[in-house]
Amino acid sequence: MLHLRRSLVAHRAFHSSRFAARPEISFKLSDIGEGIAEVEVLQWFVKPGDKISQFQNLVEVQSDKATVEITSRFDGTITKLHYEPGQMAKVGSALIDLDVSDEVAAAQNASNAPKSKAPAKKVEPIKKAAPSPAPIAHAPTPTPAAAPVARIPIARANTGGKVLTTPSVRRLAREHNIDLEDVPAEGDRILKGDILNYIKHLAENKAAAPAAAPSASSASATPTTSTTPAFEFLTESTTVPVTPIQKMMVKSMNAALKVPHFGYADEIEMNALDGLRTTLKPLAAARGVKVTYLPLMIKAASLALKYYPILNASVSDDEAHITMHAHHNISVAMDTPKGLLVPNVKNVESKSILDIAEDLQRLQKLGAEGKLGPNDLTGGTFSLSNIGSIGGTYMSPVIMVPQVAIGALGKIQTVPRFNAAGDVVPVKLMNVSWSGDHRVIDGATMARFSTKWKDFLENPVAMLTELK
Repeated sequence: MLHLRRSLVAHRAFHSSRFAARPEISFKLSDIGEGIAEVEVLQWFVKPGDKISQFQNLVEVQSDKATVEITSRFDGTITKLHYEPGQMAKVGSALIDLDVSDEVAAAQNASNAPKSKAPAKKVEPIKKAAPSPAPIAHAPTPTPAAAPVARIPIARANTGGKVLTTPSVRRLAREHNIDLEDVPAEGDRILKGDILNYIKHLAENKAAAPAAAPSASSASATPTTSTTPAFEFLTESTTVPVTPIQKMMVKSMNAALKVPHFGYADEIEMNALDGLRTTLKPLAAARGVKVTYLPLMIKAASLALKYYPILNASVSDDEAHITMHAHHNISVAMDTPKGLLVPNVKNVESKSILDIAEDLQRLQKLGAEGKLGPNDLTGGTFSLSNIGSIGGTYMSPVIMVPQVAIGALGKIQTVPRFNAAGDVVPVKLMNVSWSGDHRVIDGATMARFSTKWKDFLENPVAMLTELK
């Protein structure tokens, strides 16, 4: 009996030492901001048994505002995935369990211990790395713009197949469609200066090979080209769950219903703007950009907002304050495979028409791929909806609260009109339908703003007098 008891004690000691050597922790879904309480798991990049490192992509999730990729904060080995693709994960719940080293476990326990003194926001700087996409080492994807450019020879030390860098650098690479695997660096970690030097290198090579620009433009425009959807007609009643994007629309529309709307409509002659667009096309093609009417209308709206800043405003929840924004982050409604999304072009007031066209092209590509991030979808101050690209002349757009104004652009039609001599001539005509927040904006102000915007479009040379 004594021998048996000693064996059991030794057996327990063995197991205790084994677990002490490989402690297990849970990686939880942190608060990703914007009041998001749950997300839908779209796909996993890892599986049980995989060894992972910091900043490695773990899972792609979709909230009611954006699709983001969550990266790891730890090195370790995955033991369990808590959710299957398609399931909803709540903020604060465990995403994965993993075996880690004693040092990682001790650091994690230490960060969790002083909860009474330090709020949960203590880990905020780390969790913000989650939306920043990290390239998957086994499947790097070269960007269309970089395809014709010879890559710089890279001699990077072995880092286990992962590129080491900061979230801000990853965000900069994403904005310029750059694969971090292609960026040379002196050390093992890619710095912001390395990214900027690589962008300069791409620009110099692109300027040296202008013949490649049209093909790059065609490639980048391909994902945004709308195609006729393949309809599947129902043969029996079907019940499906509400998607996160639809939940966002429900929330937005419920908030908008609390705002007293009023409408205003006008028509714009587009012949002069069409001529300007034709002139800009070859200049834009040299930069690999496709110019539509929308960048011109966005810029004209920004110039008109300088005269009527009350339309570029937001109202506080208690309706006690009105904030008129100096920056013009103009939201543009987009019909994407995942539903209606409204990203915004940031700081339009300080951008050229071609800069706006580049931003739109980037947002359209990300929208088609379902990759729009929280930064793209938040912070808008004024909205335009180009419903005419699908069809329709008039519309009653709904304000994107907390914004106070939105315009719906109808399709451009060639119609007969009388000229100054009384002759009937063909004219390109577009209708616009405005909606305003009647708590803040009156009809006269909306009419004056619309007239100013209309003047810029019908006499686009006038926009030059406003540019600095």
